[in-house]
Amino acid sequence: MALSLTLPAGGGTLAPYTLRGTAPLKPPPGNNVAPHASLPPEGGFGGLGRPGAASFNRIAYSAAHVVADPLAAIDPWLQCAVDWDTTIAYRRHLWSLGLGVAEAMDTAQRGMGLDWPTSLELIRRSLEAAKDVPGALVASGCGTDHLSLIDAKSVDDVIRAYEEQMAAIEALGGKLIVMASRALAHVARSPADYERVYDRILSQARQPVILHWLGDMFDPALAGYWGTKDVDAAMDTALGIIAAHPHKVDGIKISLLDKDKEIAMRRRLPAGVRMYTGDDFNYAELIAGDGHGSEPTHGKSDALLGIFDAIAPAASAALGELAQGNHEKFHAILGPTVPLSRHIFAAPTRFYKTGVVFMAWLNGHQKHFTMVGGQQSTRSLQHLAELFRLADAANLLEQPELAVARMKTLLAFHGIGD
Repeated sequence: MALSLTLPAGGGTLAPYTLRGTAPLKPPPGNNVAPHASLPPEGGFGGLGRPGAASFNRIAYSAAHVVADPLAAIDPWLQCAVDWDTTIAYRRHLWSLGLGVAEAMDTAQRGMGLDWPTSLELIRRSLEAAKDVPGALVASGCGTDHLSLIDAKSVDDVIRAYEEQMAAIEALGGKLIVMASRALAHVARSPADYERVYDRILSQARQPVILHWLGDMFDPALAGYWGTKDVDAAMDTALGIIAAHPHKVDGIKISLLDKDKEIAMRRRLPAGVRMYTGDDFNYAELIAGDGHGSEPTHGKSDALLGIFDAIAPAASAALGELAQGNHEKFHAILGPTVPLSRHIFAAPTRFYKTGVVFMAWLNGHQKHFTMVGGQQSTRSLQHLAELFRLADAANLLEQPELAVARMKTLLAFHGIGD
């Protein structure tokens, strides 16, 4: 029997909605493997000795969310309490699908509900859990978010803040994602200030890092990053820093929501340095690539995406098809997720994590729709109703009956009942 419910339909109206009735998307069993951490430059993620297991030919990180503890006696806007067991269980889910975890660098929670001490504990627990998963891939966010803008007086203050987090993560054996710094954007006066900071950090990194360029649509405090509001000039500065330290940079994640800028920068990267797409609007075509350039990494993007948290089964299935050369199947699986992603990341983009956690709740990966920082309140019921429809259209409601029951609970909380 078809599953139906009544949803907000715009303009203050309600309308019946019936689920499509298609089977929820599940990746083939062969894809349910963790990626090799020691992936060679153009190798594949793979079967770990399991017969028939598929490989990925892209590195794919999910910027995984944390699950709040709804029973903690705290002030959610001021304090952070994490349900550690459920949070780590979700990482195991991502690893089981062959996806890596970009840990504690979710910019919609890090510094907006998730503080540095809690982030470091999250990194510690994730790295510990990864030891039990052969080939599990983890990279951890290293930033300056414990340095308040009031206390950030100079570039030296920013360097010390980066070094503090860098030392703490590397002491745990973690690989670094060097996050864009609000403090650096606050104190820097020219591109030379950025060059000085990154030269210092990269020169002492123990292993190649992933750099991070986040547009101001994700975080207004990062406007003018790399010392200018001119994106092309900013790109020149970032590329110059990478060119000065090519063996210390695994790749760069950019989140500008501008596919042409990403492609232009990708084609200019030094040999072997990867472009990790952070474009939650255009990721399907960027990952598929255009084959341009003499270097393999110039013609395609790898991935470090917030949306992969919400669409993990589709991402895994699509990447498996791409690795086998099935481009049509790759787009057939991933294409329907793009409207959902564009909705989740709609302006104000910094509130995207609400939609990601909502998906985890609908799909039974957590028992509640409560977020660190109280961010479950940042999106309207109308927004969440449309998200529900788009998730259904993308075959991403993993347990349709549960999803309908939970959506009805949310509607009832807002005074709407069938």
